[in-house]
Amino acid sequence: MRPAQAAGLRITQPRIAILSVLLEQVHPVSIEAIFHGLETKSCDLVTVYRCLAAFEEVGLVRRSFSHNGTSLYAMALSGEGRFHVLCKETQQVEEIDGAPADQLRAAIKRVQESLVARGYKDVAYSVEFFGVSQQATAKLAPIAKATAPALQTV
Repeated sequence: MRPAQAAGLRITQPRIAILSVLLEQVHPVSIEAIFHGLETKSCDLVTVYRCLAAFEEVGLVRRSFSHNGTSLYAMALSGEGRFHVLCKETQQVEEIDGAPADQLRAAIKRVQESLVARGYKDVAYSVEFFGVSQQATAKLAPIAKATAPALQTV
């Protein structure tokens, strides 16, 4: 039996199309972006929602959230989670890698092990980072300066 079938998922054209869109993404994307990325409108938006829910349930995709609460999805092909930071102004996503990501993974592993030792099962987590990027700050500075009220001298 194939892995998708072992997880109770039938292999359908809409599911293949949705997975193809997800595999092309570098960063987590919204359901609407996945839907618009489908080359042929092989399914409707409701089908995309349902398929992503099924993929998440069997661990094929991971869901994260943007600062405004929008669900974002990415493939979960490796055992290690990836961490991203989302710019609140530009909506650009940047991966956190190197030593900070390794330290975060180690801390998460310690917390998970602690929870399992306390009797918890199926421990999951969600780590989200949001900020205003240096590029966005540079673009916003002239706008903020131009719209700031002028100081009046008396």
